[in-house]
Amino acid sequence: MENSVSGFELAKRCGVKNALAMVLDGVAVDLSTMVPADTVAEFVAQDHNLALEIMRHTTSHIMAQAVKELWPQTKIAIGPIIEDGFYYDFLLDYQITPNDFEKIESKMRKIIKADYKISREVMSKTEAIKMFSTQGELFKVELIQDLDVEEISLYRHEDKFVDLCRGPHLPKTGSASTHLKLMKVAGAYWRGDSKREVLQRIYATAWFSEDDLKKHLHYLEEAEKRDHRKIAKDMGLFHMQEEAAGSVFWHPKGWVLYNTLRDYVRRCIVKDGYVEVCTPQMIDRSLWEASGHWEKYRENMFIAESEERTLVVKPMNCPGAIQIFKQGMKSYRDLPVRMAEFGYCHRNEPSGSLYGTMRVRGFTQDDAHIFCTPAQINSETKKFCLLLSKIYKNLGFESFSVKFSDRPEKRTGSDEIWDLAEDLLKKATEESGLIFSINKGDGAFYGPKLEFVLKDKLGRDWQCGTLQVDFQMPEKLGAYYTGEDGQKQHPIMLHRAVLGSLERFIGILLENYAGKLPLWLSPIQVVFSTITNDFDDYAIDCFHEFTKNGIRAELDLRAEKISYKIRAHIVKKNPIIAVVGANEANNKTVTLRYLDGFQETLPLAEAIAMLLEKCRPPEL
Repeated sequence: MENSVSGFELAKRCGVKNALAMVLDGVAVDLSTMVPADTVAEFVAQDHNLALEIMRHTTSHIMAQAVKELWPQTKIAIGPIIEDGFYYDFLLDYQITPNDFEKIESKMRKIIKADYKISREVMSKTEAIKMFSTQGELFKVELIQDLDVEEISLYRHEDKFVDLCRGPHLPKTGSASTHLKLMKVAGAYWRGDSKREVLQRIYATAWFSEDDLKKHLHYLEEAEKRDHRKIAKDMGLFHMQEEAAGSVFWHPKGWVLYNTLRDYVRRCIVKDGYVEVCTPQMIDRSLWEASGHWEKYRENMFIAESEERTLVVKPMNCPGAIQIFKQGMKSYRDLPVRMAEFGYCHRNEPSGSLYGTMRVRGFTQDDAHIFCTPAQINSETKKFCLLLSKIYKNLGFESFSVKFSDRPEKRTGSDEIWDLAEDLLKKATEESGLIFSINKGDGAFYGPKLEFVLKDKLGRDWQCGTLQVDFQMPEKLGAYYTGEDGQKQHPIMLHRAVLGSLERFIGILLENYAGKLPLWLSPIQVVFSTITNDFDDYAIDCFHEFTKNGIRAELDLRAEKISYKIRAHIVKKNPIIAVVGANEANNKTVTLRYLDGFQETLPLAEAIAMLLEKCRPPEL
């Protein structure tokens, strides 16, 4: 390339000594890449937002080299970066266990210390297949055969290791960090196909500093403590089992939590001008074909056959809402119509992706569909964003971020319709005072959407709420209203949800609060626990007074030491333990012990009045 220079040479000329890679025209590339004279290069050092990703990508190759050196008959598959780390899949006869991690880490650090030069090579597809076939790397051969390209990109660690990869990578193994740790090993099917080879997948992480690695490991410890599945078991909320994979068995306490959350949202939306509806669980295939869902989501639908008809167990609520809107004549004066539904939906998610209540097959959406005119999109967006903000704040999430997802590659409708829908939604979002980032190509097949992302107490992001602008489905399904001009007009449909899925949001709440839910949400608000059974009668009287006043209470009259009972209720995350002994029975008081260890003794009536106020759900 005339008047071009390599990234290495350019970094030297510019006096940049710590470059790991560079960015040309928005694309990260190796320092070996030639830079044309009229091109601006941005160097990637450790403080660059791409540095950690590139370093981890290289470290995944270093791990593959280490495993092959330790077990030479290993066949390597793929090793991508993932959030906070990377993994690599291997086929070998030896069963790797966590006991082998130290040995693999030691070998990786030796490879890093050896400072092998990492070089990129390009060869023809035929040559690459021949080379990897000679090495017996059957997975690499298969990957290359499936690539629709003429040339293949490879990366070598001198003469020690070679891998198929697009890159970019660090210039040498010594540029990788020794602050690394192997996390776990698991089984994985090659290409996710249960009929193919079972591989061993090693997960790992790497950071530029020891302090960052320690912080990450501490974060993982905290996240494990907050695992909603463990917390739910301790609190007796729900369980899941293989016979109903992806569905929740709600226990009495869990169902109280579920209904408390749903009823709170219900009160909020009724106050905000919504009407609630309920649509059928199974609907004929023809409606899903007309809406466009059959073509887009068929593989995720559960199907039932009856009397030579194909019925779909509904995966979403929107086509049903349109059927209700269509009943009776509508005028522009009737709009907007805000139609809410706590609709129970089913989606045929892959079994390997199921995870507690965070990823399920059966779930309830706090769904709603707003039928409005184009001129009302702005005001309805503002109104919804205000509602969502207040609900999130009352549930303990003070702030959220917003992503604007524009047109996907596979979509319905003309570019003109998409231009209009995107422009209207952007304008409405800006006038709502919300700052948003662009989530390129991630809109629904029928329209652009806003995604509302919460941040929990560990700093993790959870995408929950959505607002989607749909010009198309009402038209496809024949919904219309009479406009000011007396002509039929198709309404715009805003699909929106605040929580998203109640099941998933409950999981988020449990992890955010580490099970220590706000008093108004807690399934059990007070547990009466006697010091000895001599005071059972007084405890029972107190229990009845509390429950009569609407406080969710429970009795613990077991013949156990009070210290044992208190520890048990702390594990169950019961927020208040009302200790009842001689003093309380004689003075008609209760001693309230809170989860943080604070306790106070109050007259019975005063305790009830105080807790009634504390147990009250927040106002919208």
